[in-house]
Amino acid sequence: MESHHHPSKILMTADTIGGVWTYVLELTRALDQTGTQVAVATMGGRMSEEQRAEAAAINNLTVYESDYKLEWMDSPWQDVEKAGGWLLQLRDEVQPDIIHLNGGMAHAALDWGKPVIAVVHSCVLSWWKAVNAENAPKEWNTYKELVTKGLQAADVVVAPTQAMLHQAEELYGPFKKSSVIYNGRGQHNFQFGRKEPFVFSLGRVWDEGKNISMLAHIASDLKWPVYIAGDDKHPATGKTIDLENVHFLGKLTNKEVSDWLSRASVYALPAKYEPFGLSILEAAMSGCALVVGKTESQAEIWGNAAKYADPNSADELRDTINDLIEDEFCRNIMACRAVKRSHGYTSDQMAQDYNHIYRQLVNSEVAV
Repeated sequence: MESHHHPSKILMTADTIGGVWTYVLELTRALDQTGTQVAVATMGGRMSEEQRAEAAAINNLTVYESDYKLEWMDSPWQDVEKAGGWLLQLRDEVQPDIIHLNGGMAHAALDWGKPVIAVVHSCVLSWWKAVNAENAPKEWNTYKELVTKGLQAADVVVAPTQAMLHQAEELYGPFKKSSVIYNGRGQHNFQFGRKEPFVFSLGRVWDEGKNISMLAHIASDLKWPVYIAGDDKHPATGKTIDLENVHFLGKLTNKEVSDWLSRASVYALPAKYEPFGLSILEAAMSGCALVVGKTESQAEIWGNAAKYADPNSADELRDTINDLIEDEFCRNIMACRAVKRSHGYTSDQMAQDYNHIYRQLVNSEVAV
């Protein structure tokens, strides 16, 4: 009987920077089928015009905007505390059945009086280890302490891969309850077009975790041009990168990204750290052959549907991409595998998995 209790309202947090925003919109759209209303509290910076338009088009979504700093930003703790107060006010206003935190893991420790899900999309300590091959320095001790407190207070901790959950448990555990829910995208946003001879990548070139700079540096040794959607300017120094055979496309709209992906033959992201990688999923849905960093999370998601390169070896990356460029038969097989594998990561499946947890939490509330 009890399984009929769907949550009717969820209060979610989101940052406006990066993949979490896309994930929140996908999940909210898919939850519309169960009649669930979602209130999203944004942090980290104001929304762009495109983000505003995207949000406005979703009828079960209400956005509450702020520009409080996120946990991983410089000296954020005063902001994180203020954001906590703001979130508790929103709880009183929205009256949600469930709190679903996608950023601000420290906020899971607030006195919500409601079931709390905290999602570890990524974290500074695991990023630091992957990128620098050492533990984060002591400046991050407060972060560690507050995130640990938050995640241990959450009713359920969710991660987008088994690999990420394992790291989170080692760094911040033990948790009351945990679950892996893979991220998903709506296939209708991506199409398999006529493939052209170029390599595509998407992301900030100076992000050491994404490691796109390695791709940019080996581009002159590749037989095809490399197109990178993202800025070639470093945010702090303002220096631009000018490299042979690399074309920077600047910031593209979603529509433009989807158009480039439909034409790209190879998508390369040699990431050292990528707990899920929505752009890789989008490339797979668009029929690109994938070349990704050899990490635990990527192997878990893609299995034999991607080619892997050691993210610390420029030679391996160059050879892996050139092999695909030279071997059309292999490239086609890899593209087909990627498309097929991508069908396992849809927004509907993701929403179903979250709904399962929501219902358990709402029903255990009812039982109490």
